[in-house]
Amino acid sequence: MAESLRLDRFLWHARIASTRSVARSLAEGGHVRLDGRVVARAHAPVRVGSILAFAHHGRVRVLRVEALPARRGPPAEARALYSELTSEAAPA
Repeated sequence: MAESLRLDRFLWHARIASTRSVARSLAEGGHVRLDGRVVARAHAPVRVGSILAFAHHGRVRVLRVEALPARRGPPAEARALYSELTSEAAPA
């Protein structure tokens, strides 16, 4: 397995974005922070241990990448790719 994965592919594999084009728009729009830096490119490398922060459905989510996917699997498999660092009650 690869040591890194494109940001847009990770967002799609982890089921954070419904399609690859939505994931690419999110990444290229400057809406995602990767390890504290604003990312404006879909091909930014995501590695195990990377921290992602972005607004999602009216709240800010902060995730730690726990594993890189080999495929886009079912939702339970996708949730195992990251751990949520924000609480559920945190408003945007």
